[in-house]
Amino acid sequence: MRILDKLDPSAVLCDLKARDKKGVIEELAGPVADIAKVPKEKLVKVLLERERLGSTGIGGGIGIPHGKMRGIEDLLLGFGVSRQGVDFDSMDGKPAHLFFLLVTPEDSAGLHLSMLARISRLLKNDLFRESLLNAENPRKVLEIIGEVDEDF
Repeated sequence: MRILDKLDPSAVLCDLKARDKKGVIEELAGPVADIAKVPKEKLVKVLLERERLGSTGIGGGIGIPHGKMRGIEDLLLGFGVSRQGVDFDSMDGKPAHLFFLLVTPEDSAGLHLSMLARISRLLKNDLFRESLLNAENPRKVLEIIGEVDEDF
């Protein structure tokens, strides 16, 4: 499975407006909830509950809010860029600018961990991160991801 297999262009937000962690999660969750046909509030609740266990701000300007949710059939992804940066309680204490939202069905631990690892691995590449930060539209984001996205 590739990231592009699960990242719908409508869930790619190139200019997040939110100024805090909860706002970013709510903004990213909107299109993903629409795609999954689940209430946005329910998805936000799942993601915020996961945040209470420990921040998904992994440092290096990256946040990967994720969770497992009853009532969805398949893995779903969202992506967003915050130009101004957001305090995401990151490990390094720096603002996060790039966000991948990941939600999987409740009983899909392997799939969940595989996609988290895939996203984390890609985001270790400085050039990839820089390219995503500078992407001006969803088409460009998908193109950048497509250049490095491989089956796993």
